[in-house]
Amino acid sequence: MIIHKPLPKIEAISFDLDDTFYDNWPHIKAADQYLLDYISKHYPQAAHYTRQDWTLFKLKALQEQPELAHHVSVLREVTLTKAFVFAEMNAEDIPSAVSKCFDAFYDKRSDFMVSKGIRRLLRSLSYRLPLVAITNGNVDCKKIGIGKYFSHILLAGPDGRMKPSADMFNKASILLNIPPEKMLHVGDNLDKDIKGAIDAGYNTAWYAADRQMAISNERDARLLPHIQLKHLKELKRIIKKQR
Repeated sequence: MIIHKPLPKIEAISFDLDDTFYDNWPHIKAADQYLLDYISKHYPQAAHYTRQDWTLFKLKALQEQPELAHHVSVLREVTLTKAFVFAEMNAEDIPSAVSKCFDAFYDKRSDFMVSKGIRRLLRSLSYRLPLVAITNGNVDCKKIGIGKYFSHILLAGPDGRMKPSADMFNKASILLNIPPEKMLHVGDNLDKDIKGAIDAGYNTAWYAADRQMAISNERDARLLPHIQLKHLKELKRIIKKQR
């Protein structure tokens, strides 16, 4: 662990999910391919679309509704709708097709279990203080085995704009009735998690499950967290010492 700034006594911890508890890319990649295969099997009218085509439908949706950038689930649904409309699918069939395709993707996207070590850590921490999940994504926390450890699970879109916006950080503080200066946010992204949390008044811990953590340029150096973790289990020692 590297301490960059002193930590006050922490009364609650918020966690990012993707790339903090697990490497998210393999799960997204598998879910994307599963969705393409599902569409090819069940909706042949749209089977000819390439990945580039799907990207263009997504960009078109964002161009028309920029606010969808903050809501990944709705963005995917709108993208699917546009693609099926362009494929001249029967209009009455499109809502059902979109729903089934989204469910297929979402189920595959969350088709894994967070490691036993992480689950044990969260269970231990949850006995000591409230935990909150704050994510820009849409993973199903219950399905991956960690939902029961969080007092609240905040998602970009329903609960505010994406990090680094302060929306979800502010909401977590309000829901717990704990001031930001007594909150600790743990995340992998220096901009979205660390800068976003600091701007919201939080203390921060930097940890990435999917890569080596290194300050690579002058901009990164300006986004230093309060602490840099070598292992997430170091959080248990920090909280225990403060009790």
